[in-house]
Amino acid sequence: MVKACIFDMDGTTVNSIKSIAYFANRALNKYGLSSIDTERYKLLVGNGAKTLVKRMFAEVGAADDIYEEVLNEYNKSYDDNFLYLAKPYDGICELLQKLKKSGIKTAIVSNKPDSTAKKISDELFGKELIDICVGARDGVPLKPDPTVVVEVMKKFEVEPEDCLYIGDTATDMLTGKNAGIYTIGVLWGFRSRDEIEGAGADMVTDNPKDIFNKAIEE
Repeated sequence: MVKACIFDMDGTTVNSIKSIAYFANRALNKYGLSSIDTERYKLLVGNGAKTLVKRMFAEVGAADDIYEEVLNEYNKSYDDNFLYLAKPYDGICELLQKLKKSGIKTAIVSNKPDSTAKKISDELFGKELIDICVGARDGVPLKPDPTVVVEVMKKFEVEPEDCLYIGDTATDMLTGKNAGIYTIGVLWGFRSRDEIEGAGADMVTDNPKDIFNKAIEE
């Protein structure tokens, strides 16, 4: 049986696309820039706030001279109201409950800023459902680099073959692969089956129950 399941946050455990779009567009508008359609953000997110804002600037044709201001505004406003429009995906809390009852450790590894990711995880899932949540920190490479996932495995005292890595993007599948972990791509998130399969997902599902079944059959 699997000993640990490591999850992505945005698009995997937390339906946050409306949150991201709201705070990103708010930051753009504050500096006189146009809004971007919410659905479009599904393709812009996934590699951290710095890359997101760079992609936003390319989308609206903004000059780089206000990049830092927009980035800071986005991060601060999001962190100040981190649960706005955010909620767990259907079936996720039930999945986490079953995993914990089965003795399986759970973690979230996100490219969202660490302080924000931790607050979201604590409020939506609590320590009883998520053992460890780690977000982006200065000096630590973002996913798909496996550094943070390896860090989590060390804390759990588990080996890659004892884990599942679950996410909704190519970045997530590459993260799991880079850490030597079996990867599960989910279809309720931000990206397509083609992207997930193209990144080498070991399994693709549209039902959280499949993740539990995989975890207990190993």
